[in-house]
Amino acid sequence: MRRAVTAALVSLAVLAGSAAIAPPASAVVIDDTSFGMHVPNVSTGGDPDVNYGAIRLWDSGVSWGLVQQTAKKYWWNGLDASIANSNKEGASSLYVLGSTPKWAAKNPKQGTYPNKGAASMPASSKIWKDWVTSVVKRYHSSIDAYQIWNEANLSTFWQGTPDEMADLTKQAFTIIRKYDPTAKVVAASSTARLTSAFNKFFPAYLKGLKKRGWPVDVFAVHLYPAGTGTPATRAGYITTVQAALAKAGAPARPLWDTEINYGLAGPGSVPHVSIVGDDAAAWVSQTYLDNVRLGVQRAYWYYWYAPTALLGINMLTGSAPAIGYQNTYNWLVGGDVNCSTAAVNICSINKAGVISTVAWATTGSGTFTVPDGATVQTTAAGVTTPVVGGTQVTIGSMPTWFGAAS
Repeated sequence: MRRAVTAALVSLAVLAGSAAIAPPASAVVIDDTSFGMHVPNVSTGGDPDVNYGAIRLWDSGVSWGLVQQTAKKYWWNGLDASIANSNKEGASSLYVLGSTPKWAAKNPKQGTYPNKGAASMPASSKIWKDWVTSVVKRYHSSIDAYQIWNEANLSTFWQGTPDEMADLTKQAFTIIRKYDPTAKVVAASSTARLTSAFNKFFPAYLKGLKKRGWPVDVFAVHLYPAGTGTPATRAGYITTVQAALAKAGAPARPLWDTEINYGLAGPGSVPHVSIVGDDAAAWVSQTYLDNVRLGVQRAYWYYWYAPTALLGINMLTGSAPAIGYQNTYNWLVGGDVNCSTAAVNICSINKAGVISTVAWATTGSGTFTVPDGATVQTTAAGVTTPVVGGTQVTIGSMPTWFGAAS
């Protein structure tokens, strides 16, 4: 059965409290699916010990080339287990339909990950349609959303044209609508940090989607900054993506960041950067707060698994980034949230008439007046101290929650 969205909140040491007021008309209702996660070992029962409402099935051993081993031979075990475990945890599943199996590739020499030929256009539209039909008919209501392809603006994952990707999108959309009308169709993702690759692919892909009647329910990007980038860099990418959508005349659709982390090496000589401690807690928290502030409906953190030198932030049990993630989840999920941008960004959160506020600076620091009725402040890193309403405090990059002690 398709999961009912619930917000399984962990109890907070402090709860927001002040005079009840109606949320602003522009407030966004935040449910737990706004907090997505990659769990590479989900098929064997991997389950993060933080709350998450959505899971993206990628880099988890269940790509097309691994599932459909020949035209008539399928290995469903891993995907069956991944979806069953996701549903058991109440997480909304997003399955990535690409990449091409070697046997199905028009050019088997294009791409090597997750298998040879993976970046190739399928040899025929029938092969692609048969694959999508097989998946949707098998799982239909057990999968909430299907993403067409991963990072289609990079030759590592796609060496066809943007228009060919738009054609695959339309074909998949038609099949998904037929067999599971309530499932979301998520566009192929594009990375933003590799500017030339983004500019070459994304506008042309949008043009192809427009020509085909916009056959997507969600637009998708990957907003990893370059190794030395910060959440402020990511915020700039969001603006770039939104400008490209507007220029293309794209209809109002949710925007998802289907992979996010920081500190990755590249492009070029940009080094890998390790982000730990308070910085890691603050950056993860800013990521999900910026989603609300800047109009990204959902982000999937990459990833919850064993530590790796590939990633700048390794989110593990009890780690600083996991604490920052969980605190931000606790602040936002279940609330009507209205955010504003200034030297100090502010998000006002209304949970059944109980009001609290989160404040942080994208760059530098600024002065913030403690809201009336607030008696404590709690940082994303989990440090709680008393405050007095009406007094001024200095806010930096560490998101800080203000409310009344329970």
